Amino acid sequence: MKALVYQGVETLGYVDVADAVAAPGQELVRVMASGICGSDMHAYLGHDARRPAPLILGHEAAGVIEGGARNGERVTINPLVNCGTCPACRSGRENLCPERMIISMPPREGAFAQFVAMRPDNLVTVPDGIDLDKAALAEPLAVSWHAARLGLETLHPGATGRALVLGGGAIGLAASLALKAQGLVDVTIAEPNAARRDFLTNCCGENAVPAGEGAYGLVIDAVGYAATRSTASALCEPGGVILHIGLGEDLGGLDIRRMTLQEITFIGTYTYTAQDFRDTAAAIFDGRLGALDWTEKRDLSQGAKAFADLRAGRVAAPKIVLHPWP
Repeated sequence: MKALVYQGVETLGYVDVADAVAAPGQELVRVMASGICGSDMHAYLGHDARRPAPLILGHEAAGVIEGGARNGERVTINPLVNCGTCPACRSGRENLCPERMIISMPPREGAFAQFVAMRPDNLVTVPDGIDLDKAALAEPLAVSWHAARLGLETLHPGATGRALVLGGGAIGLAASLALKAQGLVDVTIAEPNAARRDFLTNCCGENAVPAGEGAYGLVIDAVGYAATRSTASALCEPGGVILHIGLGEDLGGLDIRRMTLQEITFIGTYTYTAQDFRDTAAAIFDGRLGALDWTEKRDLSQGAKAFADLRAGRVAAPKIVLHPWP
């Protein structure tokens, strides 16, 4: 099969690899759409030791089951694999499973390929009439759905019902959509890239600004750099909530003294539960997350250029979706 393989820092090859094979208890999925995630970009830049070369990246995918009792079923893939037996899994917090793995991290190859194998309970059926490009957005949307749920559950009833999202990429846009779908409608996205800001405003109907101003009950950092953490801790109102999704860099930025004195809650949030993923998929299917027409589509064979364009800031769309089949 053809696959886009990470071969070293800023080096990707579109090459022939061994066909994916479904082990006992797995389904084989013909991948029809696979989105580029920020974590794929971190690996591409050599910033993720968890993803050493050579490796097939990609974990935001949808496709069609090949073979077996579910042959021909259209599915979106929950790429997070857990043990199912630890206290976290038994309590419905699978994202905290100490044995958790995600495809695109060894030993599991990713979905920038024509086929991928996955266990059945990680596959959510996609209704007829739902574009698989949109279904492939379930994974990044679930990340933000989970964050929005945690934030709204934590936010005090007396807090200002205003939210600021730092970063207008796919996770930031998804956070805005998730907040609105869950009932908080006053959301601003701070995005410094003018082309992306215009895209968010004109194509997605978002309130996108160069930088946040004022105070917000809820601040979501979808970037994760020291500078954005500094902004989050400065603009979160007293008693408010900061949700940190971005994994840009490890250290710096938070004003711990102000957060302590003003009782600001900080929540680091990673991936999603299985129920969050199913809820997100349902929200895609019934339209609560909008048209989801803000992706740019490219062939998997052009994946190396897509990564280079993202690296150079030449992509206005929040998400590139790669198609493995010509």
